[in-house]
Amino acid sequence: QVQLVESGGRLVQAGGSLRLSCTASGRTFSSYTMGWFRQAPGKEREFVSSITWRTFYADSVKGRFTISRDNAKNTVYLQMNSLKPEDSAVYYCAAGTARFSVTPESSYDYWGQGTQVTVSS
Repeated sequence: QVQLVESGGRLVQAGGSLRLSCTASGRTFSSYTMGWFRQAPGKEREFVSSITWRTFYADSVKGRFTISRDNAKNTVYLQMNSLKPEDSAVYYCAAGTARFSVTPESSYDYWGQGTQVTVSS
């Protein structure tokens, strides 16, 4: 069992930056694919980014967001720059064992509770 706890979400102005963190329990963190998803009000949850030995990004965040991980700290980060109001959502961290099909929610076995990001215009 893996428990994930996100942090770092808050209110920020458009154009600003935030860094989200997700810390995992367990000894096998380095073996998991880690992903970030987000869900805005009235919308379905969507893939944002993932990291294995390589990184993937949704087109909507490519060039603005950067995912990274520190296996020694069991933590994955999402650095978000040039934030836009449409980035406002609850951001979820997820862990799974998929190596190639990393965008579907079904590829992830464990989820955090989410952290709210609000970008004001």
